[in-house]
Amino acid sequence: MLKRQFLSLSLVAFGLAHGVAVAQTAAQSPDGLVKQVSTEVLDSIKADKAIQGGDTKRILALVDAKILPHVDFDAMTEFAAGKAAWSQATPDQRARLQDEFKVMLVRQYAAAFAQVRDQSIEFGRVVKSPDNPGEVIVRTKIVGQRDPVPINYYLRRTGDAWKIHDLDVLGIRLGLSYQQQWVPIIKAKGMDALIAELAQRNKSAGAKG
Repeated sequence: MLKRQFLSLSLVAFGLAHGVAVAQTAAQSPDGLVKQVSTEVLDSIKADKAIQGGDTKRILALVDAKILPHVDFDAMTEFAAGKAAWSQATPDQRARLQDEFKVMLVRQYAAAFAQVRDQSIEFGRVVKSPDNPGEVIVRTKIVGQRDPVPINYYLRRTGDAWKIHDLDVLGIRLGLSYQQQWVPIIKAKGMDALIAELAQRNKSAGAKG
């Protein structure tokens, strides 16, 4: 239950910060970008009953158009799979893993967005990452129906745009959470086995939905 709640909160947070690069002309600082766009997206979710109700097509359209273009999805997938496995994977394996990862995230967005009602966002300091000099962390909190949920966004500048490559919720890194699930499967059975397992999970989730 706690794990499911963490993933839901993570994906709400991830969705709220989807358009970092979109607002470049309006605000150049990472925190300004997160603040402007996350507020707009939160309002959009609250106003869209279809998304709140788990409409997969609407959520898929939102993810494709507004979220994934502004996330370093290659870096996130590589981190979750582990650098060693990713470097040894074929282009086909990488593409299939990303496809299944994307479907899994969309399914989880459906559950996460359904929880959005009266929440709002508080914005804190921007700090440099202690692990990467080219990385900044934007601190926020989701406040509303329950206790405040601290969320830290990890952003790197890629070309002319800031891109999100990870976040942590309640002190737990989203990418690390997936890595802890995926790496043991890859080590024990191989990349194709992980892809097949994710595909089966997605198929089962789709049948239930």
